[in-house]
Amino acid sequence: MFVDDIIINYDDLILITGSSGFIGTKVVETLLSYGFRKLRCFDKASSVFSIQKKFSNSFKEAQIEPMKGDLFDPTDCKKAANGVSVIFHLAAGFGKSFQAVYKNSVQTTKNLLDAVTHEKKLKRFINVSSFSVYSNKKIKRGGLLDESCDVEKEPERCGEAYCYGKVKQEELLLEYNKKYSTPYVIVRPGAVYGPGNKELTGRLGVGRFGIFLHIGGSNILPLTYIDNCSDAIVLAGIKKGVDGEVFNIVDDELPRSREFLKMYKKKVRNLKSVNIPYYVIYFLGFVSEICYEWLAKNKSQPEFNRRRCETYWKGNQYTNTKLKNLLGWKPKVSITEGTKRYFDYLKGLEESNKLNKNT
Repeated sequence: MFVDDIIINYDDLILITGSSGFIGTKVVETLLSYGFRKLRCFDKASSVFSIQKKFSNSFKEAQIEPMKGDLFDPTDCKKAANGVSVIFHLAAGFGKSFQAVYKNSVQTTKNLLDAVTHEKKLKRFINVSSFSVYSNKKIKRGGLLDESCDVEKEPERCGEAYCYGKVKQEELLLEYNKKYSTPYVIVRPGAVYGPGNKELTGRLGVGRFGIFLHIGGSNILPLTYIDNCSDAIVLAGIKKGVDGEVFNIVDDELPRSREFLKMYKKKVRNLKSVNIPYYVIYFLGFVSEICYEWLAKNKSQPEFNRRRCETYWKGNQYTNTKLKNLLGWKPKVSITEGTKRYFDYLKGLEESNKLNKNT
């Protein structure tokens, strides 16, 4: 698949961190399908060695170099970054611990940026971020959330370690750009779905004690199918004239929350659910903050609070206009086809789990 107006040659070395993850594996496949032949796949998981085997038959000219290592180790970072022209940085920290997520999202990114500061071949550093970095406080319900919207200024008060890590990661990248002129693009995918992702997006609601609390049923879901998302990430990494830009990644014809859940119940399983209006969950977030402040007697926030309610369930409009205009991107998989593939995958998991329980 030929792409014109790109910043590198098809034989230039490309580094993909987090390459054996849900999105990372698809980014590797997308790069290969575009004709890029020299890929260094970096991951701390041993599964990184299976990538070469997975794609070697389909892309016989490809030179896939699997590299197991830890971005927390500066020496591993130098080895990974040596001679690369473009870096797709997908590795990130997850979990509830702010300290652990900071270490695995921010400190690791710093090590990688330090490693490429003096790399003359580097043309672009693509940081894969998240919609979670946005503050929804000033946006009215139903308002447009796009690349011009505010990022959280106090992410530590959101109660979500992942948000905190991503905000600080972006701040670090901007700092290195200012100090060392590190060329970058930031992409912020919405809720990425598709085969391989076993969990429903938290923007639908939360499961508690066998009941799914469905929140904000009229909300539009910022979905992006895995193939469409990886295609946008790759284009952001190779197209000329977009250095310093930020791109939100969402698909066309986005469904409302209740529509998506209804399809899930019909195609996968009849999930027991209770509809919770937004104003109710927002009030419960307020109560949670009061109780936490009274019990903890500090300025930190509980995991469940009003800011998180605003981020996930306030309800917004979304746009992919910038992706289309600057990158020439368009979703290759429609929402109809994407949900069919996804629900078929989840249905297969359900049937496999039932079979295992009966044996």
